[in-house]
Amino acid sequence: MRRSHDVSADTRTRILDAAEELFAEAGYNGTSTAGIAKRAKVPKGLVFHYFPQKIDVLTTLIHERTFVEEVSDAETVHGDPADALSGLARRFPLRASPAMRRILFREADTHGSARERLRRVNAEVVRRARSALELTLPGSRGDAARLEAAAATFATVLLYQEGLQHLTGQHVDPDAVAELIVHALGA
Repeated sequence: MRRSHDVSADTRTRILDAAEELFAEAGYNGTSTAGIAKRAKVPKGLVFHYFPQKIDVLTTLIHERTFVEEVSDAETVHGDPADALSGLARRFPLRASPAMRRILFREADTHGSARERLRRVNAEVVRRARSALELTLPGSRGDAARLEAAAATFATVLLYQEGLQHLTGQHVDPDAVAELIVHALGA
């Protein structure tokens, strides 16, 4: 016999799973709570039992199903500057399903929790890129403004790539971008 806690957790998970699918397909505004309930196979009132407002479903998805991985600089840096940036691109710090990535990028303009999560991703990529450049370009710390601009440019391209890939399937080669940035720095 299943305990009521297990049933509650299963129901809540089914609601979140349904919302994730629907928000990724149709967007937050294009999804109704009735649609979430139908997809989750629960009464509409049960959606409101767990999530008093539809925005609470979105916020919960973002907080529980996306994660910004933070690592030490030593884990991110090796080789020459372009290789270090390329390695960073391969270890992009956003941990989320493809559906959640699509939701984040789609909803960032209108929902603060999505915007804040992407802001944290951007800040982590800039931090890692700046640190990688500082550690692989001896004597570069004296030119902090150029390093910050290079790191911000690299982060912008990576975030643009994430959004572009989910919307169009196109891909920007991060290795080529890393080479361009390092070349622009004169390294």
